[in-house]
Amino acid sequence: AKEAEGGIQKWKKEKEEKEKEEEEAAAAVWVGEEALRKARAKGPVESKLELHPLLNRWALWFFKNDRSRAWQDNLHLVTKFDTVEDFWAMYNNIQLASKLSSGCDYALFKDGIEPMWEDSRNRRGGRWLLLCLIGESFEEHSREVCGAVINIRTKGDKIAVWTRETENQEGVLRIGRVYKERLGLSTKTIIGYQAHADTAAKSNSLAKNKFV
Repeated sequence: AKEAEGGIQKWKKEKEEKEKEEEEAAAAVWVGEEALRKARAKGPVESKLELHPLLNRWALWFFKNDRSRAWQDNLHLVTKFDTVEDFWAMYNNIQLASKLSSGCDYALFKDGIEPMWEDSRNRRGGRWLLLCLIGESFEEHSREVCGAVINIRTKGDKIAVWTRETENQEGVLRIGRVYKERLGLSTKTIIGYQAHADTAAKSNSLAKNKFV
């Protein structure tokens, strides 16, 4: 009887955790959509304000790890935006990354590119590893950037900028230098670049760093 009762309690706990994860994912999607809806529903005076278009249209994704489901089923599109105003409407209304629970990710990618290695535009690329994320300001190499991901994990959080082509050493190095310049890091600070092909074959901790 005790074993049966223990099994029931375990089942209830797992059920509650799964429901909580689903609620978090749904909330992230709803908040993103609600932020843009409110921004676009401003009064007639504000609606006449000039919008400032971005160079690219971007999509914000939310990921909550649930090993009982397929990886793709844990990935949720929150919203898309292509103006400065819509970006700030979204940013000011979503939950801060620092408030996310362990196992959650935010991903901001150019529209049409999904935040997964399997996407053809990511497959031959890689990512810069660092503790902070900066805006899109990589000059002529900005086209090499696919997007960025922040991973919230118990062992330590990580932010990575994903690039289009690993073999474009000039572009990859320039993106890394801009990282350092904008963050005011010492030239002696080492950041590592990992090719997705290496990361997919090994765990992140064992993947070989390039161009450090």
